Amino acid sequence: MEFTFNPFSVTLIFSGLLVGGLSLYIAIKVEDATRWVAITMLCAAIWGFFYGLELSVANREAMLFFIRLEYLGISFLAAFWLFFSLKYTSYKSKNIGLLVVLILLIPVLTYLLVLTNEIHHLHYKSFEVITAASFPTAKIEVGPWYYVNLIYIYFAFSLGSLIIWKRFRFSDQLFKTQTRLLLLGGLFPLVFNFLYQTHIFRPFDVIDLTPFAFLFTYLILGFAILKYQLFSLKPIARTKIMEAITKGVLVLDSNTKIVDYNPAFNSYSFTPKKIKVATKAEVIFKESEEILELIARKQATSIESKIVSGMQEKIYLIEAIPLLDRKSITNGLVLLFEDVTEQKSINETLKNQAIELQQLNDLKDKYFSIISHDLKGPIFGIKELIHLTNCGVVSREEFMNMLPEVSKNMEQVALLLENLLAWSSSQLKGGEVVNYQEFDIHKILSQQKEILERIATEKKIGISIDAQAKFTAKGDKNMIELVVRNLINNAIKFSDIGGKIRISTYDELAFLTICIEDFGKGISVENLSKIRNGVSFTTTGQNNESGTGLGLLLVKEYILKNNGQLEVHSEEGKGTKFCMKLPIASKDILCTKEILY
Repeated sequence: MEFTFNPFSVTLIFSGLLVGGLSLYIAIKVEDATRWVAITMLCAAIWGFFYGLELSVANREAMLFFIRLEYLGISFLAAFWLFFSLKYTSYKSKNIGLLVVLILLIPVLTYLLVLTNEIHHLHYKSFEVITAASFPTAKIEVGPWYYVNLIYIYFAFSLGSLIIWKRFRFSDQLFKTQTRLLLLGGLFPLVFNFLYQTHIFRPFDVIDLTPFAFLFTYLILGFAILKYQLFSLKPIARTKIMEAITKGVLVLDSNTKIVDYNPAFNSYSFTPKKIKVATKAEVIFKESEEILELIARKQATSIESKIVSGMQEKIYLIEAIPLLDRKSITNGLVLLFEDVTEQKSINETLKNQAIELQQLNDLKDKYFSIISHDLKGPIFGIKELIHLTNCGVVSREEFMNMLPEVSKNMEQVALLLENLLAWSSSQLKGGEVVNYQEFDIHKILSQQKEILERIATEKKIGISIDAQAKFTAKGDKNMIELVVRNLINNAIKFSDIGGKIRISTYDELAFLTICIEDFGKGISVENLSKIRNGVSFTTTGQNNESGTGLGLLLVKEYILKNNGQLEVHSEEGKGTKFCMKLPIASKDILCTKEILY
């Protein structure tokens, strides 16, 4: 292939290479919408470069070869301009795949038809080489698809330009300037093409000036993108963001001089009249050593500073952000100022409210869980048994046989209900009032043993009371009855069949000590910790007896309310011993509230 260069071909080849290299550099260095401008520039560069080579050869086959390469740029030039327009204006589509197909359909078909034109002649009807001029050129008679592609190019460029104009016609002045330059870059080359196609302006009959116009326009556009960050949001974004930020922003250079600040900083400043660019930070913050120390450190950190202004004290959160160069050397500092006085007050209030709300939610969840499961099951079971008896499904004899089991369940329900009501009352704001009185602890132990005797008998468990205490106790009798009942019930629950429970009392200084000891499964270390921390937990008994976790919570809480102490000794597999100490009625001694483990 022999080349004969001329002024037109040299200009196109050189400018094509220049624009092509520029477009590749921009595509690599720049992101977002600007990258699509670079791809559009590359298409124009491909067109211009290979058009220059076409004008440098003399035979038909070489010209056709370069024309096919030219159409890599010509076919897709308008499509990529349209892609850029949609990307630059942040256009969103639910059917993005369909949109891409529609945009690329004509360009792909055009290029395929150019490659296969010798078969169908839809794009070019005829092609011949003219040698009469100073250098050989191609004379082409266009086919019907040529006009389809031409219309598509005009439509795509016009549509893209319209999208850009409608999006930014009322925007910031800088965007308006960029929009005008964009429209010029998109439409100026088309004007040359229109004049060429209509034979209005053809200074050189067989030379198409359109690629010259594209390359000239995109060469200027490329340098503008690199030098002035054209089509970048940075200049506008900086101004808008600085105005919109409610925090005070102060930018200092390496010598602590003011470089920039936003309007909000004036309201945070102690001396607004002194805030000027190039003013030293020491002048503005001369009364605040904390802030000056923060600036001197030049590190990413934050402090809270209390400032007294008149009769008011305000708390400011000041955050320092160092500005580093490529070698991680600090070139400046950004200070962010935020008034957190009200926020701190609100946070404290919200924290207290959250604690109260969590307690109420826990109370509600626990309450409804017990009602929906532990109370509902037994009551509905009895209801169903009565219904079956009335219907004749269960005979009277069978009903009477079931009564002991029903009675046992109802005793558990009664204890559960009593615990539930007592616990709910204790959780209400203000809690329960402790009704102090003198009482005989042995009577309470005997009564509670009698109440729970039948349940113990079913498991063949013996309960013995060793009463050594001589003094009476002082406290709320009803609360202590509930405590004793829960402790004895737990001892029965976790004792093996045929086991024994030992209850003992004795006097110990200013206290009357009551111990309830079983020799059953014992309590794990983990659950002992939960008792100490007042955390509710449930475990099944030796005969799979269920529980709610309320019993021990009440035991702990009621003993404390009665100025008592609780000791728990347990070993898994060997049993548990609960000892509660209550104040002796005849001695007026103030006891410390504590639980010993």
